[in-house]
Formats: sequence, C-alpha cells, structure tokens
Amino acid sequence: MVKILIADDHPLFREALSGALEPFFEGAEVIESDNLESTLSMLEMHSDINLVLLDLNMPGCENYYGLIRVTEDFPEVPVVVISASDSAHTISQTIGLGAKAFISKASVVATISDAIQTVLDGGTWVPLDLKDKIDSISQEQRDSANKVALLTPKQFQVLKFLQAGQLNKQIAYELGVTEATIKAHISAIFKKLEVNTRTQAVLLVEKLQHQM
Repeated sequence: MVKILIADDHPLFREALSGALEPFFEGAEVIESDNLESTLSMLEMHSDINLVLLDLNMPGCENYYGLIRVTEDFPEVPVVVISASDSAHTISQTIGLGAKAFISKASVVATISDAIQTVLDGGTWVPLDLKDKIDSISQEQRDSANKVALLTPKQFQVLKFLQAGQLNKQIAYELGVTEATIKAHISAIFKKLEVNTRTQAVLLVEKLQHQM
C-alpha cells in the first residue's frame, strides 16, 4: 500500500488534493503536515512513507530550506515539489536541489497523479512545456545548499531574521529567548556556513534563489 505525505500549510488544499488522488491510488494512505517541523516529525514517525508532496513556501521551508532539509535527512524518500511558483528557474532549482518532480498547483489531477506514479516507479517528472528550459544549478549553488543543510530549523529561522535586517535584541524578542541565545545561534550559523559576517551569511543563502 502506498503512503503519501502531503506537506502544505493550507488545510483546504491538503483535503482537496487527498480526495482528488483517491481514485488514482486506491487504498493509499495519506498523512498530512503543515510546516517543516511537523513534516520532519511525520517522516521520523512513519518510516514507510513512499513519497512526499512538498510545498516550497510552507512555514520553515523558505529559500528551498525545506526541500534541502527533507532530502538531506531522508534521502531514501522521493520528494515531489508542488507549488504555485512554476517558472523554469524555480523548477530548475528544485530539481537541482534534489526533488524528483515538480508539479504546478494549477495542474489537473490526472497530471498530478501521472507525475506521482512516475516518481513511485523510480523516474523523474517535470512539465513537458518547460522540459527544454530546465537548467542545471551551478556548483556554487550546490556548495551553498550543502552548507545550509547543516543548519538546524531554529538556526535557519534566525538566519531569516538576519535576512530581514533585524538586530539581535529584536530576534530575541520575536523568538522569546535571550540575546545570548541568539548570539550563540549566529556563531553556529557563521561556523556552518563558513562566513564571518551577517552580510556574508545572507548572501550565501540568497545564492539559492538566483540563476547563476
């Protein structure tokens, strides 16, 4: 029996997708998560998950971190990205960073089921009309992804605040911790990303978003 994890922060979309897939995957078990933390927890709890349908912009997943984290921690579980952001650049990034398929949220159910079945059979899938426009990501982006994969979800959350230009005391307030804790997180971030300044850390993670 196939077990699919739908990881999306919109409950109506999860419900609609689960119901729509039922006729195509009879007897399939569908479980759900609504942020990166719960997604990782579900993958920990259910070692028999056959496939993850992952939303790129779910809380905690920004800058491709969710995709990087899931593929790094659970390399044996194929990830299918399903997103409203369906440019050739976004698809190139997702495939380059480990996804086995990319599905636009605007796709009809038959297309979604075809992509899922292709991945379950060991293949990869991208929209036919964009297949010739998919580019490989650069080695620099791969290196950046490998470094970002070392960050814990909490450290990545702090990094997002750094991207927003917030001060240590502001981040501490937002997270309900002390400034000393934030300083410790930032030191760990710098070490894992092999940088020395906030600007360098922000530029490194933003490399994942840009065509190079």
